[in-house]
Amino acid sequence: MSNTDFEDITEQLHTIADYCRYGASLFNQAELFYGHGSDNALSEAFTLVMFSLSLSEDMSDEVMNCRLLKQEKQNILTLFQQRVDTQQPVAYITNLAYFARLPFYVDERVLVPRSPIGELIENHFAPYFSEQNSPQRILDLCTGSGCIAIACASYFPEAEVDAVDLSIDALDVAQLNIENHGLSEQVIPIQSDVFSGVVGQKYDLIVTNPPYVDQEDIDSLPAEFTHEPEMGLGCGEDGLDIVRVILAESALHLNDDGILICEVGNSQYHVEALYPEVDFTWLSFERGGHGVFTLNKAQLEKHAELFIAAVIN
Repeated sequence: MSNTDFEDITEQLHTIADYCRYGASLFNQAELFYGHGSDNALSEAFTLVMFSLSLSEDMSDEVMNCRLLKQEKQNILTLFQQRVDTQQPVAYITNLAYFARLPFYVDERVLVPRSPIGELIENHFAPYFSEQNSPQRILDLCTGSGCIAIACASYFPEAEVDAVDLSIDALDVAQLNIENHGLSEQVIPIQSDVFSGVVGQKYDLIVTNPPYVDQEDIDSLPAEFTHEPEMGLGCGEDGLDIVRVILAESALHLNDDGILICEVGNSQYHVEALYPEVDFTWLSFERGGHGVFTLNKAQLEKHAELFIAAVIN
């Protein structure tokens, strides 16, 4: 939009509701993709409008009819234009994403948090853990922004949480989020290539959202995903290069009653094809999401030879 376009728009649109509607129409006309915390144009427009105005998204409906100052209108239009021109996910524009009802700083060094594992954390991983049997040591493998580790620490305040990632850039973001949530004594960021940085450590729960996108899906991802670090998305032809290692080595890092919870998304098909003998428990979610399985230590040990062979071969 040119300055002249801005002037014309600001003369015709006046309220917060006007700009939310206009942004939604603009985004739909641009055929943007919504998959980083929202699933529709109106939600993204609303988020950008409220961010620009420094207002909470849970403001009362009456606020939607408030009229805007000219500079406020121009600021909003600038954000709309950035979303259309760059096709950046909204979370990278605002540097803010919510996960398990908690706020996190994000930028292009990390994936935008969106895992259905957040729902599991909010439910305290029931039925696998209870108030009388909560995890005391948790490992967040491939932590990225640190959202899973920090959410686990927030919902299990007595637990010690290790947050590991190979990427130093990701760990820098995780450290910032750990400090922002006041959890520096509870959540420890560790550089690690899968389990290499936690040799000899054992946990009650290993929870992981590793890279798992297969090459076919990588080649067809919408433009919004190209802003995310590729090492956080793709992982080999079938997407399972890291998942193979996780399955082969998790039992060594679990206490006797420990469990592994792992997200593989659309690569669930590849997991089931690669390990037909394994009785994975695939979890369901009220708020949507799929491709998350759980195995306990006994199951991992039962199929140890199969898992190790998959890594070697």
